[in-house]
Amino acid sequence: MKNIEIRPLLGLLGVLIAALAAEFNDQVVGVVMPDLLGALGVSHDAGTWLDSLYVSGEVVGMCFAPWWMFTLSIRRFILGILVVNCATSVAIPHCTAIGGLYALRWLQGLSGGLTIPLLMATALRALPPPIRLWGLAVYALTATFTPNLAVTLAALWSDVVGWQFGFYESILLCTLAAMICATFLWRDPPHPERLHKFDWQGSLLAFVGLSALSTLLIQGDRLDWFNSPLISVLLLVSVVTLPLFVLHENRHPLPLVRMSLLKRPNLAYGVTALFTLLLINLAATSLPITYLVEVQGYRPLQAHLITLEVALSQLVFLPLMAVILNFERVDPRVVSFFGMCLFFIGCVGDSYITSAWNREQFYLWQMCFSLGLAMIVVPLLQMATNSIVPQEGPFASGLVNTPRAISEAVGIWLLDLINRRRGGLHSSRLTDQLGRRRFDVVQAHGYLPQHPTALLPDGSERFPHSLEWLSATVRAETTALTVSDAYLIFAGITLALIALLLILPVRTYPPRIALMKK
Repeated sequence: MKNIEIRPLLGLLGVLIAALAAEFNDQVVGVVMPDLLGALGVSHDAGTWLDSLYVSGEVVGMCFAPWWMFTLSIRRFILGILVVNCATSVAIPHCTAIGGLYALRWLQGLSGGLTIPLLMATALRALPPPIRLWGLAVYALTATFTPNLAVTLAALWSDVVGWQFGFYESILLCTLAAMICATFLWRDPPHPERLHKFDWQGSLLAFVGLSALSTLLIQGDRLDWFNSPLISVLLLVSVVTLPLFVLHENRHPLPLVRMSLLKRPNLAYGVTALFTLLLINLAATSLPITYLVEVQGYRPLQAHLITLEVALSQLVFLPLMAVILNFERVDPRVVSFFGMCLFFIGCVGDSYITSAWNREQFYLWQMCFSLGLAMIVVPLLQMATNSIVPQEGPFASGLVNTPRAISEAVGIWLLDLINRRRGGLHSSRLTDQLGRRRFDVVQAHGYLPQHPTALLPDGSERFPHSLEWLSATVRAETTALTVSDAYLIFAGITLALIALLLILPVRTYPPRIALMKK
C-alpha cells in the first residue's frame, strides 16, 4: 500500500467526475422534457427524437472510444470530449431550432459515450491489485449511483430553479474534471501512425448499424413497428451491417472492438450480465416514477425521492461489497446469487401494487433493489476484469459498455411493449366490466341514473361524481395493473440472469490474489 502512486488516483478522480457529468446529461431530458418542449413549442412525438438521438450517439461513442483513446492518448482525448460536453450543455437551453437541438443532443450523446469507457480503462491501469476492487466500486457508481441521483437533481432544478439548470449542472463538473485530468493524467505521446491503419470500414458499419438498432428500438412502438417504412428499413440495415461488423473486426489488424476477448467465460458473463442488470434496474427507477406521477399526481421532485434512496444507499453498499469481496474465501458468484434473489424479491413485492399505493409503499422494495444492485454489479466487474491485463483494459471497457448503452434502448422498447400490450388489455377489460355494470343498472331500474354505479376491480360499488372521475379511475387501475405486470416480467428476467450465473462464470479471487498469481 505504501508504494501506491497518488497522481494516477487523482487522474482517475478526474475521469470519474467527467463520467458523472456525462451520466447527468443522459438522464436530464427525461425529467425536464415537458418544460423543454413547452419552451420550444415542440410536440411530444418530435421530442422523442431527443432521447433517441442521444442514445444513438452514446452507443456509437462507446464503441469508438477505445481505439481513439489509444491513438490520441487518454489525456488529450478526454480533454477534447469535455470541451464538447460542456459546449453542448451551454448551447441546448438556448437553442430555438428543433433541428439544431437534435444535432446538439446527438453530439452530447456521442461525448457521453466516449467518456464512460475511459473510466474502466483508467481504473484498470491506475489501480494496483491491492485496491483494484475499490476502483471497480468507483466505476459501479456510474451504473448505480449516478443515474438515480441525476434524475433527482434534474427534478429539483425543474421544480425549484428552472429546467435550464438540468443542463447547466454538468458545466461545473466538466470544468473541474478538465482541470484535474490536465494536471494528473498520464502524458502519453499520441500515436498518429495508427491513423494509417484506421478501420474505416468497421467504423462505418458500426456507426450505421448501431444507430439503426438504437433508433428502431426507441421509435418502433411510436411508429407502429413494421407498418412504418422507416422502422422496416432500419431493421434491414441493422440486420445486415451488425453481423458484417463482427466478421470484419475479427480480421482487421487494428480493430475497433476485440471480439476475441469474449472467448473468456467471465468477460462474456460480465458483458451479458451488465446488459441484463441495467435492463432489470428499470424496475427500480422508471416504474415507480411512472406510477406516482400518472396515478397519484406527484411532482417530479416528490416522486424522485425514492430514486434518491437508491442513489444514496449505494454510497454505503458499494464500498461494503469491496470490503466483503476482498476476502479470499468469499466467492463472488455466491454474492451475486444473493443479490439477484433480492432483485427478484423486490420485483415480486412491487408486483402487489394497487392504485392506493403511495411513495411509502415503495421504500422497502427499493432498498431490496439497492442492496441487490451493489451485490451484483461489483462481483460482476471483479469476475469480468480479473481476466484482463491493463493493456487490454480499453478494449474490454468498450465491450462492456457498448451493450450497456444498448440496454437503455432495449429497456425503452420493453416498457413501451408492456404498456401497449398489457395496458391495452387491462383498459379493455376494465371498460368492458364497467359497461356490463351500466347495462345491469338499466335492466334493474329501467333507466340509467345520472351518476351510474361503477364496479371497481376489488368488487366494491361506489358512486362517481362525474364521468371524468370514472375515466380517471379506469386510467389509475390500468396503470397499476400494467406496472404490476411489468414487475413480474422483470422478475422473470432476473430468474434468467440467475440461470446464466449458474452456468457461465468460473470461480475467481480478489484482484490482490488473482492478479499476483499470473
